[in-house]
Amino acid sequence: MRQAYRYGLVALVAFLVALGALWIGQKLRADAPDESRIHALLHGELDLDDAQRTRIDALERGFQADRQRLEGELRAANAELADAIAREHAYGPAVEKAVDRSHVAMGELQKATLQHVFAMRAVLRPEQTARFDKAVAQALTAAPQE
Repeated sequence: MRQAYRYGLVALVAFLVALGALWIGQKLRADAPDESRIHALLHGELDLDDAQRTRIDALERGFQADRQRLEGELRAANAELADAIAREHAYGPAVEKAVDRSHVAMGELQKATLQHVFAMRAVLRPEQTARFDKAVAQALTAAPQE
């Protein structure tokens, strides 16, 4: 009976980690609806001048490479977690280490995303920032899409 409990606990932990990674991934993906709203606001509603468009396009190209690298690290961390769960079948040292690595990868992706958002904000004129800030706040507090 104890073995069944351990398997159930491992399955629950794995499910919760995967659910957390999925939620964060959805919040950070470039084609997610909330971020698309920010993109639409930037490129369609804020009346950017040519210099702003050029700077924001450069920021987006730079962030694309960083985001792909960080998402790769997150995928590798999740693969390590899956392997550790398959090997240990319990919340053992390898699973704990893999969970920690996954959290670090998620955190680095979130930090990079926020740095990108602030870099784009710095390009805006004062009258544009209020609308931008509102869109960012809505993206961070919106209920998950089903």
